[in-house]
Amino acid sequence: MHALTRISTTDMEVTSIRLERELKERLKGLSGSQGYQALIRDVLWNFVQQRSQDFLPSITSTDIRATINAKAERSEHCSLSGKTIQIGQEIFLGLTNEGNLVPIHPDSLA
Repeated sequence: MHALTRISTTDMEVTSIRLERELKERLKGLSGSQGYQALIRDVLWNFVQQRSQDFLPSITSTDIRATINAKAERSEHCSLSGKTIQIGQEIFLGLTNEGNLVPIHPDSLA
């Protein structure tokens, strides 16, 4: 997760984004002491890392509660190893302890 390398907010660019009031309130509720803007940055960094070549896996096999056999409908990165998963490849969907489904390359559970 990118949050480990925090930089000063004075070194960041100001960007305006319009959010629904309910979304902003829910983000505030989820962010705790971190603050909702920091949470939004973490979410955006996670998205960028998952979609780019510098993907860094953020979970381990102990975070997976169950797996479901599946077929990749688009190119993905394995959430455990970072390996590329090709379109049409047989994969696993891993159910995490937080209740999220994440793509897993078959070789990553061996």
